[in-house]
Amino acid sequence: MQNLPTANIQCPYCWETIEVLVDCSVEHQEYIEDCSVCCRPITIIVESSDGDVVSIESRAEDE
Repeated sequence: MQNLPTANIQCPYCWETIEVLVDCSVEHQEYIEDCSVCCRPITIIVESSDGDVVSIESRAEDE
């Protein structure tokens, strides 16, 4: 099994920096993951290329 890279994002609710796993086999993805600190849903948008994270963005669910 291949190890997934990690990235740090900031929760748009509690402002804590959290670490998330990123599947770089998909070039563009948008998904919801709960904050590991405050448990609120974060929309995460990831762009990747050649197995590397190009950009990652975190938004509140209602943005």
